[in-house]
Amino acid sequence: MKNAVIVYYHPYQGSFCHAILEATTKGLKNSGYQVDVIDLQADKFDPVMSSTDLLAFVKHQMVDEQALDYVKRLKKASKLVFIFPIWWELMPAMVKGFIDKVIFPGSTYEYAKTITGMKTALPFLKQTQVITTMNTPKYVYQFIFGNAVKKALVTGTLKKTGLKNVKWLNLTGVKSRSDEKRQLWLTKIEQNMAK
Repeated sequence: MKNAVIVYYHPYQGSFCHAILEATTKGLKNSGYQVDVIDLQADKFDPVMSSTDLLAFVKHQMVDEQALDYVKRLKKASKLVFIFPIWWELMPAMVKGFIDKVIFPGSTYEYAKTITGMKTALPFLKQTQVITTMNTPKYVYQFIFGNAVKKALVTGTLKKTGLKNVKWLNLTGVKSRSDEKRQLWLTKIEQNMAK
């Protein structure tokens, strides 16, 4: 059985991100994946890195029970998908907190003699997909705001910790798009996940 984990965040169930979650889940299931959704809002995930968490980070011994559960689920995944909105050019606090508390030495990565000094500890993970939504135009985000999510999450976290085959799909100008355009996006996402 192929296992996929989706890390999802949006506080509103009627959001376009939620429609992306549904299309992604349907496509993955049609491709034979068993899908596990980590819904940070529904889980009431606490994104704050406490002093206890920081000490655990230094010791490479995770203590947060929810984070430990998330790591167990990630270790089973052959495909990982992140779905979230971009707010003020960055990921929401819940997603940043997930990175801080779950992408953790001794749990999801190990220190190693590599270019980045790290290697993944997720043994089955073969592909990671990040899907984001935003209202900022694509070229404004890229050339004026510097592609912050790409630099911080895609390159500076996922690739840095040794993940291979990391892709980012950023859907821009969402509020100004027609229903037809949004539906086309959803159809393509479902089809791509089903491949």
